[in-house]
Amino acid sequence: MSSLNPTLITFMFYIVAMLVIGLLAYRATKDFSDYILGGRRLGSFVTALSAGASDMSGWLLMGLPGAIYLFGLSKMWIAVGLILGAWLNWLLVAGRLRVHTEVQNNALTLPDYFSNRFDDRKKVLRVISAVVILIFFAVYCASGMVAGARLFEGMFDMSYNTALWISAVATISYVFIGGFLAVSWTDTIQATLMIFALLLTPIVTILSIGDLSQVTMALEAARPHALDLFTDLSTVAVISSLAWGLGYFGQPHILVRFMAIDSIKSIPNARRIGMTWMTLCLGGAVAAGFFGIAFFYLHPELASSVSANHELIFIELTKILFNPWIAGIVLAAILAAVMSTLSCQLLVCSSTLTEDFYKAFIRKSASQKELVWVGRLMVLLIAVLAIVLAHDPDSEVLGLVANAWAGFGAAFGPLIIFSLSWKRMTLSGAIAGMVVGAVVVILWVTVPALIATELYSIIPGFIASVIAIIVVSLLSKKPNADVVQRFEQADQIYQDLK
Repeated sequence: MSSLNPTLITFMFYIVAMLVIGLLAYRATKDFSDYILGGRRLGSFVTALSAGASDMSGWLLMGLPGAIYLFGLSKMWIAVGLILGAWLNWLLVAGRLRVHTEVQNNALTLPDYFSNRFDDRKKVLRVISAVVILIFFAVYCASGMVAGARLFEGMFDMSYNTALWISAVATISYVFIGGFLAVSWTDTIQATLMIFALLLTPIVTILSIGDLSQVTMALEAARPHALDLFTDLSTVAVISSLAWGLGYFGQPHILVRFMAIDSIKSIPNARRIGMTWMTLCLGGAVAAGFFGIAFFYLHPELASSVSANHELIFIELTKILFNPWIAGIVLAAILAAVMSTLSCQLLVCSSTLTEDFYKAFIRKSASQKELVWVGRLMVLLIAVLAIVLAHDPDSEVLGLVANAWAGFGAAFGPLIIFSLSWKRMTLSGAIAGMVVGAVVVILWVTVPALIATELYSIIPGFIASVIAIIVVSLLSKKPNADVVQRFEQADQIYQDLK
């Protein structure tokens, strides 16, 4: 146990540091806008790294390296699709969403924005979008809980259930205390840790084997097809992997970062920082899984844990290759990936329950202090639900993320794009697009005949949502003059500022 002490010490130091940041953010949180959007005053650097860290969850250091380890480079098409999708999201959505949400009565949440954008006086769209957020984020948060539990379980030889509760409490604490500012500030540190770990681990793995020629020989002996980008892949499989990029347009925990930036003039710099960080991190994750094939082929006596669960490859490489003090820092990067995404998701769920249910239907006259405390209580409520969903120790991180990612991408992606670019879009079109997108994804992952197609559910869901928005909008009455005027005002401001 003494050999684990340095790892445990550095790991615990990291968690304490996150809690300290939460306390500092608590002192800077004055009202509900501060708690859920940071008062819209994030700079480009914090926005970029926060958006990246909240996007790249535990799957980046567990699910993706594990998939590469198991199947080789043919699984890297997901990374290619994500890079393309993220770049287009920064380019097409970020600036427009920042302006439109402010013009639309300073909307603080996506349901709030949709409601104001389409003059949803009966609040039908607000309720449906809030329900969609809660359904898919419950699954998404569960994936974060599973990843965190796997980390503690693998590091400290504790039971899955104990690890689940410890990792959950570590994340919940600073979100509960500090809200959006705590999440954003900690994301910046977590993003730095993640890129450090993802660049260092593949290099150390190569050096432990010898050189690249020896790595190549071991790879060819272990898995001859590991270098082939198309091994056992059909055209449908490649398209499905690339289609992960479509999901970016509808992810609330990423879109909220765009809403919080201080000015759209900060977005080009944020985009450059964010895309550089993301490309390096994804490359490092792919490399860790890829070179891990060679390492464990040469050291089969060390491969028992990875053979039992391929998603543990990054954890096992770190434990084996690094000095315990360094291992604590590197493994903290996995917790950073889990905590950064999970914390943002908890906050989005909390703000949705508070702003779009509690304030909208229960206590319209609630004070700012009351809303902040209701928001904190909602964080606890969603966290408990996610823990319940994550209770199955056989859950795979990548599978859980894939379903939630597709759900948001199909339900919200087309809706976001059209709401920011097409003034003829109507309330009925928005409702139809959201419902159709969500329903198609749910059917695609539950009906055996559709599952058998191997087509990623986001593709049919996204296409169906686009068709529903266009057809229903054109068949329904044109938006009223006020809706059109606000859209044109926001669009003009965006054109003037960009």
